[in-house]
Amino acid sequence: MDRLAPAETPLSPAIAARWSPRSFLPDAVPEAALRQVLEAARWASSAYNEQPWQYLITRKENEPEAYAKLLACLVPFNQGWANAAPVLMLACARVNFAEKGNPNRWAEYDTGQATSAMAIEAAALGLQIHQMAGFDAAAARTAFAIPEDVTPVAALVLGKPGPADALPEALAQREMAPRSRKPASGMFFAAAWGQPV
Repeated sequence: MDRLAPAETPLSPAIAARWSPRSFLPDAVPEAALRQVLEAARWASSAYNEQPWQYLITRKENEPEAYAKLLACLVPFNQGWANAAPVLMLACARVNFAEKGNPNRWAEYDTGQATSAMAIEAAALGLQIHQMAGFDAAAARTAFAIPEDVTPVAALVLGKPGPADALPEALAQREMAPRSRKPASGMFFAAAWGQPV
């Protein structure tokens, strides 16, 4: 299902194609495609080149018990649609610098950059990633023995988008609604706060 962004200016095809579906086909993500998506995260930029991101990857076919554990960490609303997807991941950030142990206040920002790179790479391959704040970080930490200096940031679903009509009606309507963004004038300022570029 193509949902190209109605951008104000031309975008690269993968950025225009990236969106967050809730309907996913159950088909397994090919190993080469999964590796390519993960490699995109590996090459994201980060403060001091710290690369603080770490991802837990569970595949429904390969790691069904781990997949079920991670699915159980999602809020019930997200469990209702995410359970069809073949890959469920947890994006985490190491919150201290590796060398000196000082707090890295950019760790979550950098993890977001890495996840964005993954989402764009996935879109270039005809896949999509849906990023979720709706999960229980404490439950995930316990379920997977995540170290204290690592913060669970977001849950992710990866797969090939499915038909909107596979979702309950209210979600199907949201899936098909026109894509929109706030106007650029409220986001990008020139020389003074509030003065549009």
